[in-house]
Amino acid sequence: MNPKRILLAADASENARRAASYLGKIIGSRKDFHIQILYVIKYPDKDLFPDQEAWQKKKDELVHTASNVLKKLSELLKQEGVPVSSVTAISTEAEGFSVAQTILNHQKKNDFGTIVVGRRGVSKAEEFLFGSVSNKIVHYAKDCAVWIIE
Repeated sequence: MNPKRILLAADASENARRAASYLGKIIGSRKDFHIQILYVIKYPDKDLFPDQEAWQKKKDELVHTASNVLKKLSELLKQEGVPVSSVTAISTEAEGFSVAQTILNHQKKNDFGTIVVGRRGVSKAEEFLFGSVSNKIVHYAKDCAVWIIE
């Protein structure tokens, strides 16, 4: 675990933007840290679409959203003073059904010492039925710090 390698788990929510802003304020212009912004794309089941073309269109929309979010959060970190050379941004497909597990696997495989995630603020009913990404990360993360930003 490398405490100077920080994984910012992102989505299109306002809380992800706040998490990036907070992280940028903490790190500032220090060049000895590396921040990677990770956007996990969860593609919908093909059975929900009338044909391959409709599914591909939705998939393309999700990839486009991920790209836009990554650009905006990278720019936000830059505005907070984080050197451009200290930030990378990637998107990846969810492994199975769990966005949280994909984030945790990425953290472990790439030696990130800290995971930063915005608390999405799902309703209690949604959290009961589906769980929340931030809650799962807090409960299952090992050998790293976890920052939940609200």
